[in-house]
Amino acid sequence: MSKQTQNATAIVVGAGPVGLTAALTLQTKGIDTKLIEADPLDRPRPGSRAIYLHNATLKLLESTYEDLGFTIAKNGIVWPVKKTLFKGKEVYKRDYGVTDPANPEKLPPFTALHQDHIEHFIYNACEEVGVEFVQETPIERCETSPQGVKLTSSSGDTWEADYVIGADGARSNVRKTIGVEFEGPRTNDRFLVLDVKEDESAPLPLERIFHYQHPAMGGRNVMHVPFKGGWRVDLQLLPDDEVESFSEPEKVKEWLPHVMPEKYIDKVTWVSTYRFHQVVANSFTDNNRRVLLAGEAAHLFAPFGARGLNSGVPDAVIAADRIHQATLASTEEARIEQIDKAAHERRTAALWNRDSSTTALHHLQSDSKEMNVKREIAASLTDVAPKLGRWLDEGPYGPRFGSPEVSTKY
Repeated sequence: MSKQTQNATAIVVGAGPVGLTAALTLQTKGIDTKLIEADPLDRPRPGSRAIYLHNATLKLLESTYEDLGFTIAKNGIVWPVKKTLFKGKEVYKRDYGVTDPANPEKLPPFTALHQDHIEHFIYNACEEVGVEFVQETPIERCETSPQGVKLTSSSGDTWEADYVIGADGARSNVRKTIGVEFEGPRTNDRFLVLDVKEDESAPLPLERIFHYQHPAMGGRNVMHVPFKGGWRVDLQLLPDDEVESFSEPEKVKEWLPHVMPEKYIDKVTWVSTYRFHQVVANSFTDNNRRVLLAGEAAHLFAPFGARGLNSGVPDAVIAADRIHQATLASTEEARIEQIDKAAHERRTAALWNRDSSTTALHHLQSDSKEMNVKREIAASLTDVAPKLGRWLDEGPYGPRFGSPEVSTKY
């Protein structure tokens, strides 16, 4: 069978939410865009995965395509209360009041919904603006020259483009074949994460709850996060824990009633375990400035603080913006400058997010004697010094604000 070569001004590799956002942004700027995905576009994928979008992310999506941010917001939920407990004692509570995610005039501070639903809304926008989808086509190689990019699929078909945005995930072939590597540690911390379907007949209050050293779980940290139609439960495993002792279905049924009402043991829809990666690509572009990396192709962070997707969306938008400017450049130097600006800005943001995630991990780790003492003292004094409760509440998520250069860090 003869191999085919196809052309496009820009190609996005990877049809997750970051790749979809990149393709949508390029196409709305009048750039002929193809989006190539390794799997079928209607592929079933387990788990809720990225469920939390910051207000800044919703605003970016809204500015990219009118009503997209509001559509996602009104289909998610906003929890009005967050609580933090230390060894069973409530040390912090904040009640935001009832926030209406369907407010047509103001985007909420955040929204929480299944990643599949987030992708669905961005995919619909891509279809409306005319993005061309190529599915079931794994890209194995990405080769660049001063004139452009050549992509080769596993079947041997090729695509040529002026620019490529690599949004093909943590195992990105785009990143690997342009010679870019991840830098940073893989921590030993292990977490178990599960999705629980809500009991619509008698739902729990919408509260984000974080437990330091949950007394019913042998001092392990536990977090509950509601999203539309369900709950995410994160359980931090101790160094000597055997994963199977907590992740096997019968084992989940043993420990889950200690942290949620017993009725939820039959509503578990997904269980997974993970270790934290704290890595950032050593470059967000290639030597010829024809490729930009975005999302998990460019960085992997600990999930606390929701820094993954919320930094992947600005990666995508800024990469597309700079590619658009590069297509308008009158000289090669000006073209390269635009790509370098995107690569530098987003790598700076990624390094900031990695450092912030590291700070959050240090706050969480139970084997740090110094941090243990600080947490114990803070928890004992929250009745007389409420600010210490806020410190305990915010610690697991890391710093929220950086320099102006990383104002789009999320």
